[in-house]
Amino acid sequence: MTDFDPKMLEALICPQTGGPLSFDAEKQELVSKSAHLAYPIRDGIPIMLASEARDIDD
Repeated sequence: MTDFDPKMLEALICPQTGGPLSFDAEKQELVSKSAHLAYPIRDGIPIMLASEARDIDD
């Protein structure tokens, strides 16, 4: 597990849509339902690049 602070979600938005993100603690990802992408968190740092995100299905 990393030391990601879920309170950081208040300041972060999806770089693709500008929509909200949710935190998936199990997978250590920030999920954008509107963009259907999950952004990885590495060493407590969210990687907010579309090229690093994985596609997700609803």
